[in-house]
Amino acid sequence: MWSQMEQVNVTDSVESNSTDCPSIDDFRNQVYSTSYSLITVFGLFGNGFALVVLIRTYRQSSPFHVYMLNLAVSDLLCVMTLPLRVLYYVNKGQWKQGDFLCRISSYALYVNLYCSIYFMAVMSITRFLAIVFPVQNMRLVTVNRARLVCVGVWVFICISSSPFLMTGQHFDPITNKTKCFEPPRGQGVQKLLVLNNLSLVVGFALPFLVILLCYGGIIRTLLSRTQNARRQRDTGTRAIQMIVIVLLTFLISFMPYHVQRTIHLNFLSRTDTTCSERIAMQKSVVVTLCLAASNSCFDPLLYFFSGEGFRNRMSSLRQSVMGSKVKHRANLSQAESMVKTTS
Repeated sequence: MWSQMEQVNVTDSVESNSTDCPSIDDFRNQVYSTSYSLITVFGLFGNGFALVVLIRTYRQSSPFHVYMLNLAVSDLLCVMTLPLRVLYYVNKGQWKQGDFLCRISSYALYVNLYCSIYFMAVMSITRFLAIVFPVQNMRLVTVNRARLVCVGVWVFICISSSPFLMTGQHFDPITNKTKCFEPPRGQGVQKLLVLNNLSLVVGFALPFLVILLCYGGIIRTLLSRTQNARRQRDTGTRAIQMIVIVLLTFLISFMPYHVQRTIHLNFLSRTDTTCSERIAMQKSVVVTLCLAASNSCFDPLLYFFSGEGFRNRMSSLRQSVMGSKVKHRANLSQAESMVKTTS
């Protein structure tokens, strides 16, 4: 669905509009290679650590825990492909890793992007039910249902983004380079505009509206609580932290990307653009795509500050590891004592 249209947003699509404008290749290569390198480091460390904690404490599973686990997996699958993009831009737009990896790395970025949006939406719904309808929440929200929701999200996003697997590397005769992450020159814009509008509604606006409605209900409920409702203070604190982190992620990563992409596609359909406008538009493509990819770095904050008992899970995991070390040392001491006795 929307993934065919996404290809127009990877910088070189407007180069063919004019031959007298200076190229932004140096800017593009430097910004992409630097940004993707940083996102890879922070994303691997943050989500890798979170995934270890979530897996090692899986016996304490809850619906929110299931969503966090799936979000961490999605982020890790994405950041593991980013080094391929770094190599591509370090090599100044020359793809050397083969057609299969080109398809997979393109696919992974956008699967992660929209899985993140939808998992944040279902996490917001879960928190909304827990605070606004606590009694019904105990009956409606279960671990098994959360798993089914996650399967549904994965299937929907993976199928919707599947056209990325149909488009791989291609040879550009003008630059004499094998390209990836960039559409062939001369691709139609009108069809992309229709696909963009569809994906803008289904992939971004609809889940964002759901999130805003959930947060409105949460804030209203928290403000109307009496002083006797102190027993739910921890739940309310986690909810506020979640609201802040998710909204920041949308405002920094998701919204600029979708707004810029829509403006960019309408810009491509114009014939009266100036050189300075084209350069500014190309540079904005680079910046907003980097911001979109950076959503993998925000998610660990969501686990730590708003995850149900995530810090407690870290403490229990640390205690378990320390206990294992103490037990191991005791066994070694016992073994050494036995050796000394027998000798």
